[in-house]
Amino acid sequence: MENIFLPLDISSLSRSVRSVWIQQTLRLPAARRGFHLVTRHITDAIPQLSTVRVGWMQVFLQHTSASLTINENADPDVRVDFETAMNHAVPETLPYVHTLEGPDDMPAHVKASMLGASVMIPIAGGRLLLGTWQGIYLCEHRDRASGRNIVITIQGETEG
Repeated sequence: MENIFLPLDISSLSRSVRSVWIQQTLRLPAARRGFHLVTRHITDAIPQLSTVRVGWMQVFLQHTSASLTINENADPDVRVDFETAMNHAVPETLPYVHTLEGPDDMPAHVKASMLGASVMIPIAGGRLLLGTWQGIYLCEHRDRASGRNIVITIQGETEG
């Protein structure tokens, strides 16, 4: 386990540190069913991220038939395999009672509950502390979904 310490030097004592809360809502365009990297969309929506010395960013999805997760960001085959695995774990062929919105809706709700509606990521030095091969995924579980709303909230400290 690696500990990260932000060094405190005497010069930093003369600068003021202030606590900040930043919140932004982002509308992602409609995406086909599957797993989509959205890290860049999220970081581009919050230019103030670069000013955060230390803190947290929560990304929250305001929908019940899609989800968010963090995983492999390099090989697109991983995203295909995620979709295959989720469809195997939660098939559309189960005898669901809730079917008013189509055969993909209830399985989408189950998948969304399994993966979750939010992720929390630490921030240091104005950047997300994701691992080298990690990215934020929008997991779209519907065949024909509309765009998705994401609320991004940062709590942290800035200098100034």
